[in-house]
Amino acid sequence: MLQQSGDASLLRRLNSAAILRLLRDAEVLTLSELARGARVSRPTVEAIVEELVTEGWAEECPDEPGDRPRGRPARRFRFRASAGHVVGVSIGHTSVQAMVADLNGTIVAVQAMPISPGVRAADRLAAVGDLVTTVTAQAGLAVHEVAAVGVGTTGVVDGEGRVVKSVVLSDWTGVPLQAELAARLPVPVVVENDMRLAVIAEHWRGVAQGYRDVVYLYTGTRLGLGLLIGGVPYRGAHAASGEIGQMPTGTWAAFKAVTDYAMSVEPGELRSPLDCARFAIERARRGDAKASDAVREFGAGLGESLITIVNPLDPELVVIGGSLSPAGDLLVGPVKEVFDEICLYPPLVVASELGSESITLGAVRLALNHADKVLFS
Repeated sequence: MLQQSGDASLLRRLNSAAILRLLRDAEVLTLSELARGARVSRPTVEAIVEELVTEGWAEECPDEPGDRPRGRPARRFRFRASAGHVVGVSIGHTSVQAMVADLNGTIVAVQAMPISPGVRAADRLAAVGDLVTTVTAQAGLAVHEVAAVGVGTTGVVDGEGRVVKSVVLSDWTGVPLQAELAARLPVPVVVENDMRLAVIAEHWRGVAQGYRDVVYLYTGTRLGLGLLIGGVPYRGAHAASGEIGQMPTGTWAAFKAVTDYAMSVEPGELRSPLDCARFAIERARRGDAKASDAVREFGAGLGESLITIVNPLDPELVVIGGSLSPAGDLLVGPVKEVFDEICLYPPLVVASELGSESITLGAVRLALNHADKVLFS
């Protein structure tokens, strides 16, 4: 962007980036406010802002009717978020979702498609490429016009964007995801583990705003964890943070109460653990006492499964997210009761308001972070 002016001095580019960041961080600023914030002269600011307006990165705000002071009104400017866009993609167990956002993170298009967990890696990659093309067209853009594509996927993801291991998606272990998608898409691609993106989304736009130490529990077709420590997503020594793996008592032990309940009500109906939880929650909301007991026991089981994480990490906040977050009013209480009984400093427990879209939103934030490095360098 600004670096493309080959005849501009380094100082000029640095000042331009500083002024653009000030505009990005504030709703509206005057030339005088920009001069003070960037610590440069007003004439320098005026020249740079005019250049930013010409390039489409800033715009002058119109005067507000009936609010004109005496004399010449101060010119006010704001960052033009629609000057650029990014795409966020989540590759899930049974679907792929994509969002397009402007540079302020405002979502302008959303698209999803179902996909089988058993498809070949090549087909899954092709589906992601097709979805990015579709969602950008929905936003009125071509793929090459976006600044970056952020991607979240299940599995252990290393620093090069390679899926080191995946126990959920077949034919996914070892896929160099970032390199494969970069070869298909004419824009920068960045890849991260989906649970880390979920906790990033909660910290950015969700219930974890303002908190620095957070445990995020994902409930869906699998269980996963996202950890925020000191305001930074924790990756772990092998980038495997968030992958619960096989627990000694079984990954789905916490679901026993709702599974037993579903089987007792409709013994001939085969359901996944997640579907059993949804079945029990629905009937609990309709006043079924046994379903309510099963859901309460399920919530307590989730709390007990988190104790070995919560006690040593001492987080401020625990977020119940994923597909079951809409049932937070039924689950938060039992989880909190377990923490109150066992934890030295019981954390606050809340349900996510982002639900299953948290991973895609986190991928949007990942793409924005990449765009920011280019925009403000």
